[in-house]
Amino acid sequence: MTERRWRTEAIEWAKTLGGAFLAYVVFTTVAFAQFRIPSESMVPHLEVGDRVTVSKFAYGYSRHSLPFNAGFLLPPSQHRLFGSLPRRGDVVVFIHPRTGDTMIKRLIGLPGDVIQVIDGELHINGERAALSEPVTLLRRVDPEGREYAERMEETLPSGVTHSIHNLTDGGHFDAFGPYTVPEGQLFFMGDNRDNSLDSRWDGMGAVPIENLIGRAELVYATAMCRQDPTVACPMPRWMRPLHH
Repeated sequence: MTERRWRTEAIEWAKTLGGAFLAYVVFTTVAFAQFRIPSESMVPHLEVGDRVTVSKFAYGYSRHSLPFNAGFLLPPSQHRLFGSLPRRGDVVVFIHPRTGDTMIKRLIGLPGDVIQVIDGELHINGERAALSEPVTLLRRVDPEGREYAERMEETLPSGVTHSIHNLTDGGHFDAFGPYTVPEGQLFFMGDNRDNSLDSRWDGMGAVPIENLIGRAELVYATAMCRQDPTVACPMPRWMRPLHH
């Protein structure tokens, strides 16, 4: 192969790879991204190791919409391009306001909402979120271990129903508030109510709207349930939408 031909082919390969990389950047900035669940805070809907697709266009775009954490190189801004507020009950991926980590939680409170937890029961603007009768089960804890949990269906005042886990009565976050969500911020909680460091915790608090990355839409990868008749399998999650 002549040197001239080698250079020509090298240039063509560089163009192809550069074009593919640019398409990837555009796609993961404008359309969808993927996120791996790192903790048990969203049990029972999401287990450690699950992977979800995230729609970035659901709430508009901010500097945190850029891939590779490039948004941290840009100055903060209070505005989102094509921005819209999430709905109560949405499962949202966002940037932790203090640590910069990528998080996933359920949106509970919008700006101006009054959030209170009384004896482990959620109240929004003075209205109690309805709960079904609890079902006690023994579940496997990641990475090793077992725990008893009460699973209930919680219905928010907006009508959204989802499952939650209660691990103990009188837990650290079973009494909270009343707390008014500040303007321009959002209040998040995990579905695993006694095992979630969320907006009830001083180490996180409310989250600026700017920090939203997108709405978790679909669980596209899950771990197989290990056969053990003494332990309940996780909820069916594969290819099930997180919102109805």
